[in-house]
Amino acid sequence: MDDRIDDHDIEVEGGGGGGLHAYDRKISGILDDGSVGFQQPLLARNRKNTTSQIAIVGANTCPIESLDYEIFENDLFKQDWRSRKKIEILQYTILKWALAFLIGLATGLVGFLNNLAVENIAGFKLLLTGNLMLKEKYFQAFFAFAGSNLILATLAASLCAFIAPAAAGSGIPEVKAYLNGIDAYSILAPSTLFVKIFGSIFGVAAGFVVGKEGPMVHTGACIANLLGQGGSRKYKLTWKWLRFFKNDRDRRDLITCGAAAGVAAAFRAPVGGVLFALEEAASWWRSALLWRTFFTTAVVAVVLRSLIELCRSGKCGLFGKGGLIMFDVNSGPVLYSTPDLLAVVFLGVVGGVLGSLYNYLVDIVLRTYALINERGPGFKVMLVMSVSILSSCCAFGLPWLSQCTPCPIGSEGKCPSVGHSGIYKSFQCPPNHYNDLSSLLLNTNDDAIRSLFTSRSENEFQISTLAIFFFFVYCLGIITYGIAIPSGLFIPVILAGASYGRLVGRLLGPVSQLDVGLFSLLGAASFLGGTMRMTVSLCVILLELTNNLLMLPLVMLVLLISKTVADCFNKGVYDQIVTMKGLPYMEDHAEPYMRNLVAKDVVAGPLLSFSRVEKVGVIWQALKMTAHNGFPVIDEPPFTEASELCGIALRSHLLVLLQGKRFSKQKTTFGSQILRSCKARDFAKAGLGKGLKIEDLVISDEEMEMYVDLHPITNTSPYTVLETLSLAKAAILFRQLGLRHLCVVPKTPGRPPIVGILTRHDFMPEHVLGLYPHMDPLK
Repeated sequence: MDDRIDDHDIEVEGGGGGGLHAYDRKISGILDDGSVGFQQPLLARNRKNTTSQIAIVGANTCPIESLDYEIFENDLFKQDWRSRKKIEILQYTILKWALAFLIGLATGLVGFLNNLAVENIAGFKLLLTGNLMLKEKYFQAFFAFAGSNLILATLAASLCAFIAPAAAGSGIPEVKAYLNGIDAYSILAPSTLFVKIFGSIFGVAAGFVVGKEGPMVHTGACIANLLGQGGSRKYKLTWKWLRFFKNDRDRRDLITCGAAAGVAAAFRAPVGGVLFALEEAASWWRSALLWRTFFTTAVVAVVLRSLIELCRSGKCGLFGKGGLIMFDVNSGPVLYSTPDLLAVVFLGVVGGVLGSLYNYLVDIVLRTYALINERGPGFKVMLVMSVSILSSCCAFGLPWLSQCTPCPIGSEGKCPSVGHSGIYKSFQCPPNHYNDLSSLLLNTNDDAIRSLFTSRSENEFQISTLAIFFFFVYCLGIITYGIAIPSGLFIPVILAGASYGRLVGRLLGPVSQLDVGLFSLLGAASFLGGTMRMTVSLCVILLELTNNLLMLPLVMLVLLISKTVADCFNKGVYDQIVTMKGLPYMEDHAEPYMRNLVAKDVVAGPLLSFSRVEKVGVIWQALKMTAHNGFPVIDEPPFTEASELCGIALRSHLLVLLQGKRFSKQKTTFGSQILRSCKARDFAKAGLGKGLKIEDLVISDEEMEMYVDLHPITNTSPYTVLETLSLAKAAILFRQLGLRHLCVVPKTPGRPPIVGILTRHDFMPEHVLGLYPHMDPLK
């Protein structure tokens, strides 16, 4: 048998087999030559799981693991639960609400400071460029504009490339994967939070066609993870109450609150944030979590409202004019007729087609950039600098193609914008004229959207201007997403959809009762539905953004149509990115071909298991030679009349048990002694991947020959299924219960008590279709 280890095929889930050679039951523990002896494998054949255990997180490639969302009911847990007093249970409940409050407070503050920094940095850059243009110093204006963008872009790229590669991109696919049960190195680390905040500020201010909304979701999740770590022994912050949160289940709930708070802070849409977490981010939901999430987003809204009110006096520079409504398009009664409904249907269909094409092109670009990014940090920075120069040249060069437009009547003092930020940019135009394309390109993204949503003047933007701007945003949004900076997709998609919707509104002006601003809103909704494939949350977010409840029926209609059309071509952009990054995401439905298979058809092996009282050397050797995270524990004679499944022991618990050196020279049960000397908190999961490793253990040769009782740390009530259970039912059960290990037991007596263990990798299409290549994936 070949005992070599393939570094690119690592099984990190547990007894379900994998790239490292796993063996079945041992004969007599450590042999004379130091190896381990094993009996014949339990499985009839050696089926190996060859799915990748490595994924792309941000702009970095790293190994991934699953999270333990299941309550691990071993003797230590039961003892701890029984010993809890009423006051401790009350403390736990109060602390959950207190942490939800702190998440909302911190996320709201970060969201405000993010907006404040972007508006001021980008605003002063644009004012400098505009002042030089007024003096007809065109080359100096270009170099000032492009140079500022290049410096800001380089800062953002350097932070991502050298400090926290996991902070690149929007972060929503990573957060979505984490809430599905997938963990990866530094996905929610403090360094990722730091880079996400400042990298997003620099990237958005650098003039890229990106948004800060996606990164804010990741930022909120990082804040929640940091607060839910249960303390830090390193910094002596181990508050006794925080020990309750040293588990993946409670952290998952906090991170769900953080993701919702991020949306609420980015869009100033508290209800939309709750619905986004429910519809898109979270894989498990319950009413208690709904209450806490709603409370968190309400705190965000109050914090933002209070801080924005402080800025109304002008103390915040160029920020503070918008209030809680970012893009107010409340223009009075909304009247529409049959031709308008046909126009809305047309917007939905075209938005769905353009959205699915956008997703297809984004996928191609991401795969191309992955080949560049894997060559090292320097290449990541150079790619960002190249895209920055391209964006600056387009933003400064395209307005020269546009003609000057006379200022609208009644805009005296506002048009053109001279010496202050505004939506009417004079660029190279004479007095009392403005360059409409420059007003969109040489402006912040928020101001550009505000200009497109406005209903002040139907002819404010020429048809050619809207067509050029749509092409610019559509193409640059695709090219920009995937470079090593924190970047969101919401704003580029809203910009493209709003320009396309306003263009359609201009063309249908003679036959439509809707004004161009409302067409712009509907275009943004159609494009969002075509790319994101969300409905309820997007509808509410758009209504909270625009303060126009009268548009609700039309927004609902266009979202449903665009999503339906786009689903005919490909998946939503975040689902597509999750797949492209190699994250083993468990869908909420089973694939059709799974109904033709049963659990034993895909379970990998051979299987490694331990006796209830096991030799220390056998456990140490198994932990050293495999990367499994779960091991079946078998009760055997003389402790029981026949072999039976006792439960599952986790790798992390075995390491803690070995480190404590609670051993016995005799092969007898002594679990009661372990229960008296250990506490459940000793086995709590460490934060940010700081747990024990096999290399940290120091065990002497004498101790290797001693025994340890595994019953106190064994989950004696694991979820089990018969080997003949439909694989489709097993997948749905696995996903809905949030499992990491699912035991497969034999149907007939007289066989070994466990057939194998299913992990999420065993349900992945790559594994199943790899075992049965002739199976039709659609049947």
